[in-house]
Amino acid sequence: MTAAPLNSRPFAFDTEFSSDGSVARAGAAFAPTKRAYLPAEVEALVAQARFEGREAALAEVDSLQAMAVVAVAEAVSAATPTLAAIAQTHREQSAELALAAARVVAGAALDRFPAGPLQAAIEALGQEIDASPRLVIRAQGLDDAVKVKLQAICVDAGFSGLIAFRDDPGLSAAAFQLEWADGRADYDPAEAAARMGEALAATLAAEAGHAESLTDRSAL
Repeated sequence: MTAAPLNSRPFAFDTEFSSDGSVARAGAAFAPTKRAYLPAEVEALVAQARFEGREAALAEVDSLQAMAVVAVAEAVSAATPTLAAIAQTHREQSAELALAAARVVAGAALDRFPAGPLQAAIEALGQEIDASPRLVIRAQGLDDAVKVKLQAICVDAGFSGLIAFRDDPGLSAAAFQLEWADGRADYDPAEAAARMGEALAATLAAEAGHAESLTDRSAL
């Protein structure tokens, strides 16, 4: 019996052919599966596996973060109409509260100084009435002390004509009417408050259609 040489190996079909007869893999390219590794190779493989695992975990975290940002953006976008409605309601309630407080303060001031608006009007109309020969003041319940003070205010404003006081019970407290040769001015606290309310309502209605966007202030 003849012994096989030490460097010999069993014959193997290393070359693979495809179904059409072409060479799919040459024998020289064949590499058997490695079944044994050196300690250094094992450490290198472990390090490579750890690196690849870390990269995969970081990529997954980035993907989850991107998904979370998209979900938050969608939630904010869905909530924007509700937030805008809440903000508009807050504006309206705050404005109504401020107007109600102003009415209370103004009412208390008029109760304490009912001739205050009339005095302010005469001072403001000084250039309008200074050349007029006559000024008619219609108001309710003006006493002599107030009339004397109003006459002094007219003189200080440059008016040198005749001042005629007319008591008008039909006017409310602090309401008045001024009549001179070239014009007329009147004031009624209730009508002024009603006009302020109407102007406020119109402003709020305009803001409801052109309110500032909530997302412009706090971008994600």
